Order: sequence, then C-alpha cells, then structure tokens
Amino acid sequence: MTERPKSQESPTGFQVRDRRRFDASGEVREPTGPDAEAAPGEPASGEASAAASQRRDAAAAESRADDVPVTFSTFVLGLSTQALLHLGEIPNPATGAVERDLPAAKHVIDILGVLDAKTRGNLDEAEQSLLESVLYDLRIQYVDIVRRQPKEQS
Repeated sequence: MTERPKSQESPTGFQVRDRRRFDASGEVREPTGPDAEAAPGEPASGEASAAASQRRDAAAAESRADDVPVTFSTFVLGLSTQALLHLGEIPNPATGAVERDLPAAKHVIDILGVLDAKTRGNLDEAEQSLLESVLYDLRIQYVDIVRRQPKEQS
C-alpha cells in the first residue's frame, strides 16, 4: 500500500457561508462574516459592503412603505398622484422626466368618478370632501390641458 504525503492526508476543504437574509422560518438573520465585524454606521470593506448597503436601503424603504396604512384617503391621494403624473403636472419618479399621457389621465380620473358615485353616502364627511375636491381639481386640470393642446400643436 502506498502512503500519501502528509500534505494530502488532511484536505483543506472549503467553507460554505450562508448569505441568505432570512432563515428557514422566515425570520431575519443576524449578519455574520466579515461584514458583521464592521461597527454599526461604518461601511464594511469592498464590493460586498456596497451591495449590503444597497440591500439595507431597499429593505428600509420597503419597510417605510409597509408602515403606512392604506386608508380610503391614502387610496384617493395615490390615484390623484397617478393622474397628476399622467397629466404631466409632476415628473415621473422613475425617470425624472415630465411625461403626458392624456388617455391614461382620463382613465384614472374616470376611476375616481366611479369611486365617487359608488361610495356616495357611505363615506364620512372628510373622505367625501377629499374625493370631491380631488376629482374637481383633476377634471379642471384635464379640461384646461385639452383646451390648450390644439393651440400648442399649431
């Protein structure tokens, strides 16, 4: 029988590092490894720290979005913001560009109109007032843009 040299007797092997953010039960894991050794607030070294920082920022933004309860008022305000975006009154948050899509704006305004008709008598005074004022303002802005449009094209 041939004897192995000592260097081959104990293989060095490899290490497995679990970098998943969640454990099997769905709970957030505590960071381990080189990134965990950095003091809080101090960046860890290299590209791993940049990626970890981006993941933390994304998770924090998602957490803030989850903290806001969805109410009728926030729903109406979300639809009105979408309509303002399509009217070209506010810039697109993804591109930063002002984009106008009048058919889409009309569609969202019509949705708010249906919501107004179907919820009439079922809302409290503040919710009804918010919906009516948002709907009125958006309709006025839409009509104003449509009236100016032929003059702008000629």
